[in-house]
Amino acid sequence: MDTTTVTDVMAELAELEDPKAREVNARHGDDHGVHLGALRALAKRLKTQHDLARQLWSTGDASARLLAVLICRPRAFDRDELDVMVREARTPKVHDWLVNYVVKKSPHSEELRLAWFTDADPAVASAGWALTTERVTKKPESLDLPGLLDVIETEMKDAPDRLQWAMNHCLAQIGIEHAEHRTRAIDIGERLQVLKDYPTSPGCTSPFAPTWISEMVRRAR
Repeated sequence: MDTTTVTDVMAELAELEDPKAREVNARHGDDHGVHLGALRALAKRLKTQHDLARQLWSTGDASARLLAVLICRPRAFDRDELDVMVREARTPKVHDWLVNYVVKKSPHSEELRLAWFTDADPAVASAGWALTTERVTKKPESLDLPGLLDVIETEMKDAPDRLQWAMNHCLAQIGIEHAEHRTRAIDIGERLQVLKDYPTSPGCTSPFAPTWISEMVRRAR
């Protein structure tokens, strides 16, 4: 696609729309009807086009925003842009892709992690927790892991769904990656029972932290 315009892309996305996919996605709180595989194929063809990505994001359309995440230059966004974008990312999939594919690659990720971690908006706070989980796994130096466990123990049980999920992921990663905190992480999970009954497909690991921790530690042996 040479000199591709937003109009061109939106027309192609409209052609890729699948009502059944939209119906399935709606059950998870998402409002896009284009299969993710089709979005990735389109992104591969478009390649990196940061200006186009900004324009697609500005449409507010979920499929366009997912595509924007795939064709942007993550390091080209400034700190304030990313702050606005995470607050605009209304649906779980757009939020998840933005944090994982863009914010984590940004030079502003640590500054944003600290700013978002205690944000009053639980969706924004969940982004702060997701970035913290990344630090727990890849760069735990200077993190207060016992302090994180204190917050999780106190707040996770009653946290809104998206924030609770992010805190639970952090709990699991602390238990998986840091043997000295494993017993406490498992104990917190057992007492809080968060996601204990979450439906899990055959062959997949339960997100219930004690099960998740034990299974990942077993695989690493």
